[in-house]
Amino acid sequence: MRRSASLLAPLLASLLWPGVAAAQAVSGTEITSDYAVYAAGLNTARLHVALAFAPASYRLRLGYRTAGLFGVFFHAESSTLAEGAWQGGGAAPRHFAATGRFQGVDRQTVIDYAGGQPIVRTLLPPNDGEREAVPSALRQNTIDTLSAMALLLRDVQASGGCEAHAVTFDGRRLIDVTAHTAGVEVLPRSGRSAFFGPALRCDFEGRQLAGFRRADDQAELRRPKHGSAWLAQVLPGAPPIPIRLSFETRWFGMATLYLTATRAGMPAAIAGARPKNSGP
Repeated sequence: MRRSASLLAPLLASLLWPGVAAAQAVSGTEITSDYAVYAAGLNTARLHVALAFAPASYRLRLGYRTAGLFGVFFHAESSTLAEGAWQGGGAAPRHFAATGRFQGVDRQTVIDYAGGQPIVRTLLPPNDGEREAVPSALRQNTIDTLSAMALLLRDVQASGGCEAHAVTFDGRRLIDVTAHTAGVEVLPRSGRSAFFGPALRCDFEGRQLAGFRRADDQAELRRPKHGSAWLAQVLPGAPPIPIRLSFETRWFGMATLYLTATRAGMPAAIAGARPKNSGP
């Protein structure tokens, strides 16, 4: 599960966030969403995401924590932050920070950017002995995993499709993420989420290019991981967000995220919202 969790953020980065054009219409508003993660029939984790967009900048936060019976035997949690600016047609990250605890080991990553290039300020534990370092030449012109989501979904808001591509670097891994439009589907009701109905399906693929763990099967790690996200507008005036997302894991097959709550308001406030198409 550790490897699945480590790949979760870059896979979600391709689809988890609304585009810039619509977000600017609610500039200064923070949109927060909660997700429950199910794998092998169990609620294995909870995910909390929050974003604040402005015409010239963005800030994104993602929190992850194992849950339920699974969390009793395998405790993992992480918190990730990305801040940056819009520059031309892309995202220019300024700061990326991730902290977490996995299998009893504290982990921390801090990356700043100069001239568009990532500078790793903190990496705990260091890569020495754990995984191969990503060559500096491959790091050039990459962006962090959360900044990638805003860039990749910018075109979703403008075009109504999700044809997008980015190469991300999180301090340890280099991952290529590609998304494609699969069309509109109607999601059925589920006891795991009150959100259902017509949604745009986006298929995505995450492929690790470098930064492999030395003790693992590199052929397996290089194998592309696939998934799908279903996006719909659930808050009036807000852009579409995923109401469901399925992705491939190494240990449990397919895992699925279900949207359980979403709200919009000023960063210090929380406003309730009724799920779209939720029925009486």
